[in-house]
Amino acid sequence: MSCLACCCASATCGLCSSVASGISRKSARIAYCGLFGASLVVSWILRETAAPLLEKFPWINTSDSYTKEWYQQQAVLRVSFGNFLFFAIYALIMIGVKDQNDRRDSWHHGGWPVKMIVWFLLVVLMFFVPNVIISVYGILSKFGAGAFLLVQVVLLLDATHSWNDSWVEKDERKWYIALLVISVVCYIATYAFSGVLFMWFNPSGHDCGLNVFFIVMTMILAFVFAIVALHPVVNGSLLPASVISVYCAYICYTGLSSEPHDYVCNGLNRSKAVTASTLTLGMLTTVLSVLYSALRAGSSTTFLSPPSSPRAGGKEALLEDPEDGKKNGEAEARPVSYSYSFFHIIFALASMYAAMLLSGWTDSSESASLIDVGWTSVWVRICTGWVTAALYIWTLIAPLILPDREFY
Repeated sequence: MSCLACCCASATCGLCSSVASGISRKSARIAYCGLFGASLVVSWILRETAAPLLEKFPWINTSDSYTKEWYQQQAVLRVSFGNFLFFAIYALIMIGVKDQNDRRDSWHHGGWPVKMIVWFLLVVLMFFVPNVIISVYGILSKFGAGAFLLVQVVLLLDATHSWNDSWVEKDERKWYIALLVISVVCYIATYAFSGVLFMWFNPSGHDCGLNVFFIVMTMILAFVFAIVALHPVVNGSLLPASVISVYCAYICYTGLSSEPHDYVCNGLNRSKAVTASTLTLGMLTTVLSVLYSALRAGSSTTFLSPPSSPRAGGKEALLEDPEDGKKNGEAEARPVSYSYSFFHIIFALASMYAAMLLSGWTDSSESASLIDVGWTSVWVRICTGWVTAALYIWTLIAPLILPDREFY
C-alpha cells in the first residue's frame, strides 16, 4: 500500500507540473489552483495509505501508543505544513509589489518548474521534521482555519452588499421587483430548510435539545436580519438579509451533519457504514469548495489591495490575469490588479483549513475514514454562522454608531 501511495503521489505531482507549465502563460492563478488542488489530493492519498510507512520512521514512531488514526493525521499535517510554508514564503517575498515593472512580478507568474521542485522538496522535508513541530503546527492550524473561514464570511458580506447596490443603481422597476422576488424566495427557502433540519436532526423519541437550539437560533437570526435591515433608521436592504439567512441555514446544516455518526440525534448518519463513493464525493466537494474559496479570496480587491490598483474585483474573471497581456518591452508601469502577497496568504490559510477538514480537526475520537466529522467541526461551523450574523448586523448598525466614519 505504501508503494501505491508513493506511485499515486508521484503521478499526481507530475501531472500537476505538466498542467501548470502549460497554462501559466494564460493565468498564474489557474496554476496555483492546480498546485493547491494537487496538495489536497496527495494529502488524501497519503491519509488513506501511508500509515504503515510512517510507522517505520523512527523519528515519527516514538511511542507504542500511537494509533492508525494518529499516523493518518500526521500524513495530512505534514503535507499541509509543506504546502503552507511554500505559500507563506511566497507571501513574504511578494510584500510591496505594486506594479508590473517590479522584478518579483515575473516570479509570481513564471518559473513554474522551479516552483514545483521547491514545493515537492518542502513537502518531502516535512516528513523528516520532529513530531513536536508538527504538533505545534496542528494547533496553529486551528486558528489559521478559523481565519480562513472569517475571510470567507467577510467576502460573502461584501458580495451581497455589492449585488444589492448594483441592482439598486439601475433604478428600474424590474430590478426592484427582482430584488423583492429573490429576497422572498431566499426567506422561504431558509425557513423551509430549517423545517427539514428539524426532521433530520430532532428525531422523535430522543432528547435533542442542542440541535433544536441551533436550528431555532438560526431561524431567530434570520428574522432579526429582516427587522434590522428594514428599520427606517438603518440604511439596509432585504436582499443581503435574505442571502445571509440562507447562508446561516446552510452553515447550521453543515454543522449538524458533522455530528458523530453514533450520535442518536444525527438522523442522516444512523448507519455506520461509509462507502468509498460517499468518501470520494465528500472529498471532491471539499476540494472544490476550498479551491474556489481560496481563489476568490486571494483574488479579491476587498482585502489589502495595492494603493495603485483598481478595485475591479467584481468585474474581473477569477481565472484571468490581466498581467499576462503585458508586453516585454512595455515601459509604462502598470499597477497589479490584486495583492500578490495576500493571494498567497489566503492559500497558506487554506492549507491549514484543508488539513483540519482531512484530519477531523485533529480530533482522535472519530474514525479517520470520515471527513470533517466530530464535535470540534460542529462547533466551528456553528460559531462561523454566529460570527456571520454578528458581522452582518454590525455592517448595518456601524454607520449609526460611528457616523463620522466612511463605510464602503
